[in-house]
Amino acid sequence: MGSPTNTIFEARGLVKTFPGVRALDNVAFELERGEVHALVGENGAGKSTFIHVLAGVHSPDAGALVLEGAPLRLPSPLAASEHRLGVVFQEHSLSPNLSVAENVFVNRQPLRKRLLNLIDWARLHKQTAAMLELFDMDIDPQTPVRQLSPAHQQLVEILKAMAIEPKILVLDEPTSSLTAPEVERLFDNMRRLKAQGVSFIYVSHHLPEVFEIADRVTVFRDGKHVHTTRVSDITERELVSRMVGRELADLYGERGEGSGRERFRIDNAGRDDAFRDVSFAVRGGEIVGLAGLTGAGRTELGRAIFGVEPLDSGHMFLDGKPLAVRSPAEAISKHIAYLTEDRKEQGLFLDMAVRENCAAANLAQFTTAAGLMNDPALNAFAQECVDAFNIVTPSLEQKVLNLSGGNQQKVLLAMWMATRPTFLIVDEPTRGVDIGARGEIYHRLRELAASGVAILMISSDLPEILGASDRILVMRNGRLVGELDAREASEEAVIAYATGLGAPDVEQAGGNGEI
Repeated sequence: MGSPTNTIFEARGLVKTFPGVRALDNVAFELERGEVHALVGENGAGKSTFIHVLAGVHSPDAGALVLEGAPLRLPSPLAASEHRLGVVFQEHSLSPNLSVAENVFVNRQPLRKRLLNLIDWARLHKQTAAMLELFDMDIDPQTPVRQLSPAHQQLVEILKAMAIEPKILVLDEPTSSLTAPEVERLFDNMRRLKAQGVSFIYVSHHLPEVFEIADRVTVFRDGKHVHTTRVSDITERELVSRMVGRELADLYGERGEGSGRERFRIDNAGRDDAFRDVSFAVRGGEIVGLAGLTGAGRTELGRAIFGVEPLDSGHMFLDGKPLAVRSPAEAISKHIAYLTEDRKEQGLFLDMAVRENCAAANLAQFTTAAGLMNDPALNAFAQECVDAFNIVTPSLEQKVLNLSGGNQQKVLLAMWMATRPTFLIVDEPTRGVDIGARGEIYHRLRELAASGVAILMISSDLPEILGASDRILVMRNGRLVGELDAREASEEAVIAYATGLGAPDVEQAGGNGEI
């Protein structure tokens, strides 16, 4: 490991047990001053438990924490903050009804000099505006957090952790909602803080990020420390093998021919200020990736097609016939499915069982004429879903809330497959999903495409867009500005269109994706 004189933090022999599960099993970890140390592993490897120990949420059953050579006790999140340990969790901890400024400086608001019990709002807003500039966020500090996009909420979460001026900053999947330019801005800020002596524990399922930003990487598997090495001394394939304990086949699967008949078409579509003059088609057998920066209109387009916020203008066609969709129920009845980008808030019924979630989008299939649930049919179908999608669950009655992120996502995919879609929209299909589950989801999408389903994949993950798509459409400022063959496309080309650097003029392109 690192030089003892440069070590800022150590975990020695950590053990943490929950009923029936040993989440951490004699785990060791070391962090050097001014280092980015990546922590990787599949869901269930122990990463989240380790982070919760560092955050003061869980107390270890055994083992020790050491900060700058002294024993460290973290009985509460407040204690972690007092020791200047900042943690950005994968799940947001923001207060949606409070402003951006109130969230960033929660419990740390500047006070008036004369009236110490009153907040100095002018100074609070000025300090918040300065922090927002770190990410080029043109947002009023007084804006309620609930009005922000998931990406901007993620950035506010990061700023909240940075506001304590941390010695150590733990980032758990910090880029899951961010576009490529936002990720690069985050990395620029990390490098700046690193040069000032701040240390990072960086948790991510996106291995290209690990190789770009980290100095060392540690692998956890099944609650145990497996391997630590300098990033320069290991390849991505070797790292994946360490994570999953086996060789992983091609992550994205074989591309489709994309030669099927046109299944879905949209012409000159628009809605409010979200997007306008959008035209494209998707053939059976192909996956079309939809890329763009935050605010480009990608998710709004997907929701409009599905009838959540219907189109104001334009026309849609399914299998050559005019298609009118005014609600999600109508979309489902016409065999259109939509996997939301936010599985926890909008996709799954977290407090309900795997069984009910698998059938949630197609309950009529399991309802008797008397309006009662046909339990034998429902149980049989749910078991088919668990087997077909390799969902790891102790039983069909397990609450989805208690499954890993990857298994939750597979339940969501199984739910929509029950509707037997002709046209499938997947929005951020592998957000917060480990490398093994990602591969399973990509292969399942490929199987669906091969069966004739037309798939539109909205994603902020450029490697995913390039690896899993057959064609790539790029949106900018609510317009479709480019189309690329995924076999020949590069990250630079996609970003050029998304940012307007080197891309053809939007008006010249006609907004129809033609280059």
